Amino acid sequence: QVQLVESGGGLVQAGGSLRLSCAASGLIFTINTMGWYRQAPGKQRELVGTIASVGSTNYADSVKGRFTISRDSAKNTVYLQMNNLKPEDTAVYYCNVRQRVAFGTTSESEYWGQGTQVTVSA
Repeated sequence: QVQLVESGGGLVQAGGSLRLSCAASGLIFTINTMGWYRQAPGKQRELVGTIASVGSTNYADSVKGRFTISRDSAKNTVYLQMNNLKPEDTAVYYCNVRQRVAFGTTSESEYWGQGTQVTVSA
């Protein structure tokens, strides 16, 4: 129903920047929340940031001031601008979309991308 394709991952040096993109396709409704999560080896998947269709954002404390999430709803695309990267940011980053199953319903569906590797070297 919904497909998410991430891009922009790679290898960067500490202090560098990287921009991730996630393009969603399929049955995307106007009201939804798009976001980024990450999972490092030996750790649980954690929130990086989310952005609602109304523009409100939410960030993990560990990335506040360094990462910025944005979206282009017309293109159903969410971005993650990562600045001042640190080795501890190394993880697989996953794109996420949450939305109502259909207009007029209250239940939600959640979709995940396949993930993109971000590696930060010291």
